[in-house]
Amino acid sequence: MSDRSELRAHVEANLVAFERRPYLGVGSDRSMRAAAVALVLLEDVGGGPPSFVITRRARRLQNHGGQWALPGGSLDPGETPEQAALRELQEEVGLRLPPESVLGLLDDYPTRSGFVITPVVVWGGSGCTLTPDPAEVASVHQVPLAELERPGVPRLSRIPESERPVISIPLLGTHIHAPTAAILFQLREVALAGRPTRVDHYEQPVFAWR
Repeated sequence: MSDRSELRAHVEANLVAFERRPYLGVGSDRSMRAAAVALVLLEDVGGGPPSFVITRRARRLQNHGGQWALPGGSLDPGETPEQAALRELQEEVGLRLPPESVLGLLDDYPTRSGFVITPVVVWGGSGCTLTPDPAEVASVHQVPLAELERPGVPRLSRIPESERPVISIPLLGTHIHAPTAAILFQLREVALAGRPTRVDHYEQPVFAWR
């Protein structure tokens, strides 16, 4: 797409055509907790490339402290994934967006640590200011979507603890691991490229199992 103004319509159309796969155990499987993350798409008013938002979690957090993550968290009672993603987006990086900014959902991703993550694709538009809450976020980054198209994305590896391939994505001078890497890969495949690719079979590294 040469015209970035078409990005929102393109992504929304791809998500509408996608047959999302929910995790059917939520509610019946009490060992799993429902969570949501926001995949925020931004357009730079200064002429920069379209991008997404990723954070480094504060090290003091009880769950996955210091790890790379998308803005998000557990659902409050009575909350939908869309509502939770927008709430967490405001709480973590100071970005307040209306319900109509939600473009669609990707597949649920069950984690080794007991969460079922619903990825919510959100349109942030241009001119957004990101203000991280230091209690939750060590740093916030705006990454060009084109980084997801680079050679070597995704990277698959094997570990002795699982028969499933571990997925990671080289970003920001490091490797982003699943679940974030799996969700970003599906964002690329489904929302950007229109390919109905599944990712829940991809494994997480052992350090993320807790």
